[in-house]
Amino acid sequence: MTPPLLRAAALLALAVAPALAAADSDTLVTVRANQPGPVINRNIYGQFSEHLGHCIYDGIWVGPDSAVPNTNGYSNAVLAALKDLHVPLLRWPGGCFADEYHWKDGIGPMEKRPSMYNSHWGGVVENNHFGTHEFLNMCEMLGIEPYVCINVGSGTVQEAMEWVEYMTSDATSPMANLRRANGRDKPWKVRYLAIGNESWGCGGSMRPEFCADNFRRYNTFIKNYGGSPEDRIYRVACGASDEDYEWTDTLMKLAGRQMDGLSLHYYTIQTGSWEKKGSATHFTKDEYFETLGHTLRIEEFVTKHSAIMDKYDPKKRVGLCVDEWGIWTDVEPGTNPGFLFQQNSMRDAILAALNLHIFQAHADRVVMANIAQMVNVLQAMILTDHQRIVLTPTYHVFEMLNVHQGATSLPVELRTPDLAQSKEKIPTVSASASRDAAGKIHLSLVNTNPDAPTTVACTLVGAPLGAPTGRVLATADITAHNTFDLPHAVEPRAFTGATVSGDRLSIVLPPMSVVILEL
Repeated sequence: MTPPLLRAAALLALAVAPALAAADSDTLVTVRANQPGPVINRNIYGQFSEHLGHCIYDGIWVGPDSAVPNTNGYSNAVLAALKDLHVPLLRWPGGCFADEYHWKDGIGPMEKRPSMYNSHWGGVVENNHFGTHEFLNMCEMLGIEPYVCINVGSGTVQEAMEWVEYMTSDATSPMANLRRANGRDKPWKVRYLAIGNESWGCGGSMRPEFCADNFRRYNTFIKNYGGSPEDRIYRVACGASDEDYEWTDTLMKLAGRQMDGLSLHYYTIQTGSWEKKGSATHFTKDEYFETLGHTLRIEEFVTKHSAIMDKYDPKKRVGLCVDEWGIWTDVEPGTNPGFLFQQNSMRDAILAALNLHIFQAHADRVVMANIAQMVNVLQAMILTDHQRIVLTPTYHVFEMLNVHQGATSLPVELRTPDLAQSKEKIPTVSASASRDAAGKIHLSLVNTNPDAPTTVACTLVGAPLGAPTGRVLATADITAHNTFDLPHAVEPRAFTGATVSGDRLSIVLPPMSVVILEL
């Protein structure tokens, strides 16, 4: 089924671009540069790092004594890859882990930190060598905004209040002095705070009314230290999963005035069943279409949750924060089921681009999105194996499309046919456009058709059309992926399939491809 936004855009394109209807093309696109929309928040390209499997330990963090080349314990290869990705925001320490994490166990001399049992993910014992200092110092090194998730499930209000003081206060006060005793004089900049995680489930099995009251209680004791607007903490309340619209309605009704953001979680499950989710690398064409059909449902969820938020917040002060999203498959054979290690194929790159386009289309309400997760877990950017790393197809999509970060969205009118396979119908092409601070216009396109190229006829209204340049990510095999032995099987290359004729741009998208163009 074609998502509502794409159906509406298709109808609009038919009404306003009759000249394009005569074009000999599969898909018609009009970019309205003269009608700029809202800014695309950089944090839509955010990441998520939970204490889960090898995301932190043996992923980001190898320890200062490791044989893996490192800087103060951080993997050099991972740091370099993340720097090239321009990660705007990073969520930590969870996830379900956050509601069993007690931050004071992760500060001070490493050899004196108590170990903890990770009951959610694999039943392993962690040494707490990666804690508050290690996370915030890494964010500072890479220019990433930290997004800290507070323990609401098993923690206390006092514990949360003291953690915020420890991280952000410059006063001569107990927690700020404790931070200084642990080697950090000045406070860190921590703007984003999640008050709990999945409180309807692993974060406390709460009812929405209780969660709203609990948020208000914690929010009362989360203090802003410093006098500038930049020092004010952006407080994200725990929102719904999938289509739980009652949860959103209750949270907005009872706590909407106190929050700055409200979260939403949605995972794409190929089969639709949590018991057997399907393979990351062995799937049929029917399963490919089924997966993309499931992921496009996020359009419906974002639209309907936003409508509820509009009822209580018509000025859109509260942001929608999709702080967990991505594809969740069965783990790779032979790996720990609790570590959620899965491979990452060209299908997942297509999936990531479709999600990013949807978030950008809702830039008036969606202010943050955090793909799950950054390293070695679920739809990861990076896979590691001791001294070797692999950049996944999803990594390449995030790197290609990050030109949209912080840019002004431009309306895209789209007419594209549906592709039908088995029980699924999905649009052939997805498109998103923006103008950056330097005035450059970028158009990103996705061809979901795994079998055939698609020709796009594009008109740019309100700006001159120059010679386009761009890159493409495409493969001939829907299951193609990068491995430690073949790390470059899927990676971007120069795109030469765009030609200009007068005021018209003709773009030939290869089968199953993501293209980014600078017009």
